[in-house]
Amino acid sequence: MSNAIHFGAGNIGRGFIGKLLADAGIHVTFADVNEEVVNKLREDNQYQVKVVGESCDIQTVTNVTAISSIGDDIIAEIARTDLITTAVGPNVLDIIAKTIAKGLETRFANGNTQFLNIIACENMVRGTSHLKEEVFKYLDSSAQQKSNELVGFVDSAVDRIVPPAEPSDNILDVTVESFSEWIVDQTQFKGEIPDIAGMEKTDNLMAFVERKLFTLNTGHCVTAYLGCLNGFRTIREAIENDTIRAQVKRTMQESGEVLIRRYQFDRNAHAAYIEKILGRFANPYLIDEVDRVGRQPLRKLGVNDRLIKPLLGTIEYGTENDALLSGIAAALKYTNVGDPQAVELQESIQSVGVAKTLAKYTGLDVNSPEVKTIETKYNQL
Repeated sequence: MSNAIHFGAGNIGRGFIGKLLADAGIHVTFADVNEEVVNKLREDNQYQVKVVGESCDIQTVTNVTAISSIGDDIIAEIARTDLITTAVGPNVLDIIAKTIAKGLETRFANGNTQFLNIIACENMVRGTSHLKEEVFKYLDSSAQQKSNELVGFVDSAVDRIVPPAEPSDNILDVTVESFSEWIVDQTQFKGEIPDIAGMEKTDNLMAFVERKLFTLNTGHCVTAYLGCLNGFRTIREAIENDTIRAQVKRTMQESGEVLIRRYQFDRNAHAAYIEKILGRFANPYLIDEVDRVGRQPLRKLGVNDRLIKPLLGTIEYGTENDALLSGIAAALKYTNVGDPQAVELQESIQSVGVAKTLAKYTGLDVNSPEVKTIETKYNQL
């Protein structure tokens, strides 16, 4: 494999997926709407990534360029590339679907019968399957048939904390944590699976999707919401508070019990995974603000997301969920005038109360014991 298009030249695109592809010797063309970033990538063909863990390591990413993700250039590029990846955010997938569809039509019209694999690297469950549905809305039946033969839509689970960029003279510079995990569903590829260091293959993707969602994502947002309530500015400040750390750990143990029962994860290995994540939150080199991690609370309170999905698992298996219920109560307290979802959440609580708000956004039964407990906890906060 020689060429890839990566939609999304933001911090995650440059600091995570784009970097892994370039490090594997693949020529990466970033596609983005940000003209300044696109022009700088075209000019420099490289950028620096500060990788922070136990120490700081500056790494240079080379063999990259960029094009605008709107216009005809991207269509021609899709028609001849070997791989497409994305890191654009769940909402933008629907927007780029039309572009990808046009590119596939051009590809087929040009007689290109090479296999193409598309991997959406988003914080969502089965994001590539969703992207496929959106792309297929724009394809006629013969193009759909050709896509089914030649194009692999490969679901993945991604995990790397990439905080907002620090002030720098170069807009391309990005900081990322040393930990990264990119797991792909090997059953969905068409043709040969590319060999990319840092991309792990599995035939049981949902186990890893939920492991990340129920541990990293659940723990991260609960840390943020408890941090907000206690006046902390960053995730690190919040997790270094003993009370918050204990509650976040308990929350991840409760969600972890669901994973252990559902997917037979090894109990000791999962306990070690939880400790590793707590350590990542406390990384002294990562300045990650609680407001960034807590934003869009309505999405995070969705039935398939990081708070309610593990809670439903505890109900299914009849296991402990007190800390999860406390975390959900803390999420309901989240205020941020700059975040439309936070504003909507607070307006709903004001007008119809906690129980009805929960029922509306989470799908929980308004009369369930869980809702009653969350309401009690909310009133005590």
